[in-house]
Amino acid sequence: MFLARVRVGAGPVVLTARVSPDSLLRLDRLGVTGDDPVSVLTELGLDPLTKMVREAVRAGIPADRLLRVDEVTFESPVPAPSKIVCVALNYVAHAEEGEQAVPQEPVVFFKPSSSLTGHGATVHCPARSQRLDYEIELAVVIGATARDVPEADWERVVLGYTVLNDVTARDLQLVAIERNQPWDLTKAFDTFGPCGPYLVTPDEIADPMNLDLTLTVDGEVRQHSNTKHMVFPIGKLIEVISDGMTLVPGDIIATGTPSGIGPVPDGGVMVATIESVGTLTNPVTYAAVPAL
Repeated sequence: MFLARVRVGAGPVVLTARVSPDSLLRLDRLGVTGDDPVSVLTELGLDPLTKMVREAVRAGIPADRLLRVDEVTFESPVPAPSKIVCVALNYVAHAEEGEQAVPQEPVVFFKPSSSLTGHGATVHCPARSQRLDYEIELAVVIGATARDVPEADWERVVLGYTVLNDVTARDLQLVAIERNQPWDLTKAFDTFGPCGPYLVTPDEIADPMNLDLTLTVDGEVRQHSNTKHMVFPIGKLIEVISDGMTLVPGDIIATGTPSGIGPVPDGGVMVATIESVGTLTNPVTYAAVPAL
């Protein structure tokens, strides 16, 4: 199932299920309460929700229950994760392009939930930075309270997947690295976590460790790889991250970006596509003229 949080005009956010490439079914019109897919899936269950949607489609969906994707504003599919856990250097080629050693253990950092924004939203580069970079990543959404999860047991705690662009103020990050300082802030600004459009449940994805990832800027391919090239697969990441740290429903794990990172010009448009998961599109604007 492909679930999206959307709004029409200035109206409230509503939870929807994709029923065709161009159409969304309003779940509130089927009696589903709340706009958080994490809460709905954990409380109602995937199978009952899937049955409900299929029955509605089979019976014929009235027009007032459908929304067109081109008439809505997409919000982040996960509204308020307690944490966004990110992984650096999780593709060999990405480590090599930065002239860094391939890590022996996952390198973990965090983005705040305030950085999240939706598909179609503008990413704003603050005046303090003049270089904004894209980083396409497969994001894993946690669906159960989890601690000390064995690698072999990782699938039981995963609610679904989405696309995340780990936007980075690269000029500020390079300064922080040179000074041997933490660089989390360079990835933490408002709108630096575009995410979506959908939360995709695991039944829709045959193998999350074999998905093509492609990111373009103004139509030019900048990143192209496959999740099979991760240094540490999803199960290992969950095992290491949950070792002593509790993950709760709605938490996001961004699994790392492949090689090809680079800047986006003022007015440029980033399009991040992950096979079977979706396409996330975001234009970029700078508060100061970028020196690219």
